[in-house]
Amino acid sequence: MTNLVQWDPFREMMTLRSAIDRLFDNTYFTPTAAWQPGNLQLPLDVAEDEDGFIVKASLPAVNPDDIEITFNNNVLTIKGEVKEEKDINEERYHLRERRWGSFSRSISLPTSVKSDKIVARYEAGVLTLELPKAEEAKPKRIAVQSGGKMLEGKLSDIKTKN
Repeated sequence: MTNLVQWDPFREMMTLRSAIDRLFDNTYFTPTAAWQPGNLQLPLDVAEDEDGFIVKASLPAVNPDDIEITFNNNVLTIKGEVKEEKDINEERYHLRERRWGSFSRSISLPTSVKSDKIVARYEAGVLTLELPKAEEAKPKRIAVQSGGKMLEGKLSDIKTKN
């Protein structure tokens, strides 16, 4: 069944305006800022399981000694610097896409973390951080009591009864 919608010229103009805004935001402003020396973007993967968080950051050609990791008030901050190579004169390059400069990235985690148990490893250009959750942040199973008896059910019990 087809619904009839009354034509609204203002809605059409707003749709066009938002499309133009997205075009300018994505095409002209974001990439140029990302490609300036000294303003590198740090790509991250953040995953969560019952025990904690795993953060992976791509840091190719970064010396592990040039990486600074801090954790304060549930905010993880990764800072570092990629050094510029000066072994070839600037006018001798035909193509130069590798970037250098400093970078910084901060993310806020939704639950408490044991900051003294954070483990950081750097291998093959990937920084991996393991952030274990604090005990009060881990999910706990709650037993249900009924008439003095403790009831615990399993999902397989429910499926076989239906």
